[in-house]
Amino acid sequence: MNLFQQNNSKESDAKPLADRIRPRKFSEFVGQEQLLGEGSLLRKLIQEDKLCSMIFWGPPGSGKTTLAMVITNLTQADFVSLSAVTSGIKEIKSVIEQAKLNRSGYNRNTILFIDEVHRFNKIQQDVFLPFVEDGTIIIIGATTENPSFSIISPLLSRCRVFVLNRLSEEDLKTILERAIQDKERGLGKWQIECDEGIFELIIRLSDGDARRALNLLELAVMSLRSDPAQPIHITHDIIKELSQRQQLTYDKTGEEHYNLISAFHKSLRGSDPDASLYWLGRMLESGEEPLYVARRMIRFASEDIGNADPQALVVAMAAKEAYESLGSPEGELALAQAALYLATAPKSNSIYRAFNEVQSEIQRSGALPVPFVIRNAPTSLMKALGYGKGYQYDHNAPEHYAPQDYLPDEIKEKKFYIPGRFGFEKEIKKRIEWWEKKKKEVKKDSS
Repeated sequence: MNLFQQNNSKESDAKPLADRIRPRKFSEFVGQEQLLGEGSLLRKLIQEDKLCSMIFWGPPGSGKTTLAMVITNLTQADFVSLSAVTSGIKEIKSVIEQAKLNRSGYNRNTILFIDEVHRFNKIQQDVFLPFVEDGTIIIIGATTENPSFSIISPLLSRCRVFVLNRLSEEDLKTILERAIQDKERGLGKWQIECDEGIFELIIRLSDGDARRALNLLELAVMSLRSDPAQPIHITHDIIKELSQRQQLTYDKTGEEHYNLISAFHKSLRGSDPDASLYWLGRMLESGEEPLYVARRMIRFASEDIGNADPQALVVAMAAKEAYESLGSPEGELALAQAALYLATAPKSNSIYRAFNEVQSEIQRSGALPVPFVIRNAPTSLMKALGYGKGYQYDHNAPEHYAPQDYLPDEIKEKKFYIPGRFGFEKEIKKRIEWWEKKKKEVKKDSS
């Protein structure tokens, strides 16, 4: 069934405002000029009815389904819609069989619109491949998740990806104004009065999502509607009460999750306390697991600070423990404290580089034998074989340092750890230089 078919007026009145006022043609569409401007590739494909399989990728409420509805009204092809949330292989095969009949019996193309296409698993997506390849169906998929991660490569290679941007404040304001004025499908039959700045408030609370903005506006009108003869006055307090809490766009398993944690990590590394605190707040406000953030800060303390400030790891661990003891919201302050400490600490990736080099060396040289001088010799046989022979106990040396080699002979000159120039690593660098000087003196004397 084509879910975009026009219903009778009584059914339409029962539909949510966001569905009722969906644009039906290009002149009604708001935003996405980069895709639908005059002369654009997508617009030409739609107008000339030369559609190929495509994926619409964009944030919630950016117009993906609406754009599919515009195509419905302009194409000569048979148009079918499925939701990946409620459909399975049985429904997919049914559509494909009908598409085969359309093609062989009526010489008509079939366009299949799949909402939330990323929710189809690999097996379900595989079913489409031969029929997209031979043109039996043309797929238009809508997704909020990065197709690179959520769509299988063979299917993705057969589709053109069009990216829809988050709607601007101007776009959303235009959509709200049209909804208020539209007497046929919108709220124009009511006398609606709005406090100054009410649209701006709705837009801010909707986080770029046109559907959310329209739902909030409609909810406000419906909650105040009583006598059609009386004006409806929408105030800031009503909108705030209805919205309760701003719901920010976030998917803990999707691209936005990785975008925000990347922004947080890079802000910490870039020693920007304000940006670090902001991205931390964004993640927590959006519902990210606080202990996940705590674990990332523990990793950061070793990877990007290391021995430039050894206390950073202690602070990060303490923040995790504090959150586990207090929970939200009290424990979130400990996470904020740790984030600010990490952002303002001296930075060094010397440990990260050193450990990577060690791992690479192990892969190159394999399991090199432990030098006899530092092997343990708990039995007489092992002593007789030379285990531990010549080992010098450092605490017996005058300066508690007895220069000797600890690495396997094949790599004994390797230097994995190179201290940085900042923070406590400056002191570590001095110590290493002193030890190396002593080692050279011993070798010189022995020669």
